[in-house]
Amino acid sequence: MHISSGRWVYGLFLALLTAFLWGILPIKLKQVLLVMDPVTVTWFRLMVSGGCLFIYLASVKRLPSRKVLGPKGGWLVLMAVLGLVGNYVLYLMGLNLLSPGTAQLVVQMGPIMLLIASLFVFKERFSIGQGIGLAVLLIGFGLFFNQRLAELLTSLSDYTAGVLLVLLASTVWTFYALGQKQLLTVWNSLQVMMVIYLFCALLLTPWVHPLEALNLSPLQGWLLLACCMNTLIAYGAFAEALAHWEASRVSATLAITPLVTFAAVAIAARVWPEYVHAEQINALGYGGAVLVVLGSALVALGPSLMAGLRARRLKMAAS
Repeated sequence: MHISSGRWVYGLFLALLTAFLWGILPIKLKQVLLVMDPVTVTWFRLMVSGGCLFIYLASVKRLPSRKVLGPKGGWLVLMAVLGLVGNYVLYLMGLNLLSPGTAQLVVQMGPIMLLIASLFVFKERFSIGQGIGLAVLLIGFGLFFNQRLAELLTSLSDYTAGVLLVLLASTVWTFYALGQKQLLTVWNSLQVMMVIYLFCALLLTPWVHPLEALNLSPLQGWLLLACCMNTLIAYGAFAEALAHWEASRVSATLAITPLVTFAAVAIAARVWPEYVHAEQINALGYGGAVLVVLGSALVALGPSLMAGLRARRLKMAAS
């Protein structure tokens, strides 16, 4: 079992950096999607990130070996590749129909679905604390969508389609996460990401239109580059955070990502109103967003919180 280094301040900084980068990503993607289609944007992000990782690993002579994968390794790579491609493309299709904040909030269902899948695949336990967190999260979603709940449940509007696409993106992301978790037993995180990114880009190549990049304005061009580097730096910071801090605490910190998006949209709408529009959400909706974040954090911290509570009770009983 991996043991964190104990440098929790550094781990917290890296987790907050990841949350910030993931939080501002939808705003940048929204501008690029005005000119380029979701598949081509995804291809650029994967090619740049995978290419950078390939150059680095080749320079330090640590390229992944096919021999260590074993007979089932190829299927794990395929599952992870299809899961990540589906997640990236479906998320961008949904983002085209939603505001950045709404899309980022719905994505919070991804880790929840991974938790549920882990109960069956890895036989992990579901604690009472996690159950409370899941209930808080679902209540939060109900409050967040209070203005458009009838529309979501009774019609297939663009808004409903966007929410369903992002939910589907979160669902297929679960397959990527499960595949990656198994691959980490034979490769390190950088090797896994390089292989998955490059294979994903190769899979998308027949459907991409790279010349669309020539139609981008200078600002949109820089934003596309920023999206590509965001993919590389954010996942690198996330992997490094796990090396220095407990996974549950990193996950709980990342739960604030939607709040970062809402704050970034509010600031950008004031500074660049011609490019970014403010979120159309009432006070109840913002309260629901906070509950979703709290619920996500409780789901991540549930096991450690319950273990701490049990240890406190035993200590009190012994004294």
